[in-house]
Amino acid sequence: MSDQPVYVLLGGTGGIGQALARTLAPTARLMLGARSSESLRDLAAETGAAAYTVDATHAEAVELVIQETVNQYGRVDGVVNLVGSILIKPAHQTSAAEFAETIALNLTSAFNTVKAAAPAMTDGGSIVLMASVASEYGLPNHEAIAAAKGGVSGLVRSAAATYAPKGVRVNALAPGLVRTPLSARLTRTEAQVQASARMHPLGRIGEPNDIAQAIAFLLDAQASGWITGQVLSVDGGLATIRSRG
Repeated sequence: MSDQPVYVLLGGTGGIGQALARTLAPTARLMLGARSSESLRDLAAETGAAAYTVDATHAEAVELVIQETVNQYGRVDGVVNLVGSILIKPAHQTSAAEFAETIALNLTSAFNTVKAAAPAMTDGGSIVLMASVASEYGLPNHEAIAAAKGGVSGLVRSAAATYAPKGVRVNALAPGLVRTPLSARLTRTEAQVQASARMHPLGRIGEPNDIAQAIAFLLDAQASGWITGQVLSVDGGLATIRSRG
């Protein structure tokens, strides 16, 4: 059996997921999960990963992809949930359907990930979820996504306490604005990019590799084996420091 770790990437075909798959592929065995089978096939072929079509808002579907990973590779060492959405609207303009979808994609999928992944990690492991700067710092018109991602932050801390005796670490990243297909309407013009860059004290928006490298760190037991229950801000300083500008 290979000594390479086994990682499951849910939402693995998004901008961050692709960057992460390419980062991990040389040294790990990967299972990529996403709703689009065509995108999955292309990325799996490029990275040598296995692929599984899955809707992470359904608990049974996540359990199946975790079980398939165990069947194929013999174990699971890390699971990353990159499923999510961006909704920028004030609460009074957010429909019930929009709110429900935001909660399902961002919070329910995260809960389903923990529920399925933790029992499968019989020798310990790492679960990485996605929070947001919006749950760490008050931004206007982010009520729905802030509520969902705030739930992720709470989930991380409770699950970290529950599964620590099993050696399972649970952490999350809280990114600022990252240039991905999901955020395309926020980065459509150079003026939009520059306006967002000025909000971040380091003077730029994030790139997918910024987040991919931080996730790889949290997956790596040698690098982060004594870290659990944390929500790591990877946001150019937005949530914690004030720009001089």
